Amino acid sequence: MKKMFLGLMLAFGLSGVAMAAGSGFPLDKAPARTNDMAALQNGAKLFVNYCLSCHSASFMRYNRLRDIGLTDKQIAENLTFTTDKIGDTMKAAIDPKQAKAWFGANPPDLTLVARSRSSGAGTGADYIYTLLRSYYRDETKPTGWNNLVFPNIGMPHPLWELQGERKPVFEKHESHGQQVELFKSWEPGKAGTMSQEQYDQNVGDLVAYLQWMAEPAQNSRVRIGVWVLLFLAAFTIVAWRLNASFWKDVK
Repeated sequence: MKKMFLGLMLAFGLSGVAMAAGSGFPLDKAPARTNDMAALQNGAKLFVNYCLSCHSASFMRYNRLRDIGLTDKQIAENLTFTTDKIGDTMKAAIDPKQAKAWFGANPPDLTLVARSRSSGAGTGADYIYTLLRSYYRDETKPTGWNNLVFPNIGMPHPLWELQGERKPVFEKHESHGQQVELFKSWEPGKAGTMSQEQYDQNVGDLVAYLQWMAEPAQNSRVRIGVWVLLFLAAFTIVAWRLNASFWKDVK
């Protein structure tokens, strides 16, 4: 039930994220962990437990998780629903008809969300990383939550039991003759099951998994690209010396 409830909350939020305009709040740099197998495995676990109840990843198959060091047995026992097979795509547990009736639209697919949220303010990973760490209690909102990155967000905090509750401290400043409130710091509230450092670490792992899922071949592509550039550099030197040798007697 907890898994489904958190999934439903995420369905409210990331569907709205796709339509949100930028708030102007600066984005934090997401940690680079797409080469960290332990981080990706933890991120996959978080994704299945907190996202997959409502959001599909229809371009990703469970067996592709072998690429992050998981065996078929680990995937089947820990990351699939009872009706799923190892070769299936990652489909949401929720019935699409029910989702549309409850939310007005089906929750969006998250396979490419870490790429689709890129903007001039930062990468899609930066956006999600900052968004999931910028929730605060706001009793004036129907959900009881608000967000600095996405003001008036429709999604309650999906990971609030992990992070706990807190409130932002704002400072008033005058801008063009008007009073505006700018974020200053956080005021701690009810503690979660994780410290803030642990929570940030886990959100970083989740974001890393979303990055990897958006392009599983990214790391291989980068490695191959480095070797190609090294080969071209070496070949350029060889070609230069051969050219000099062929034309040395020509005046």
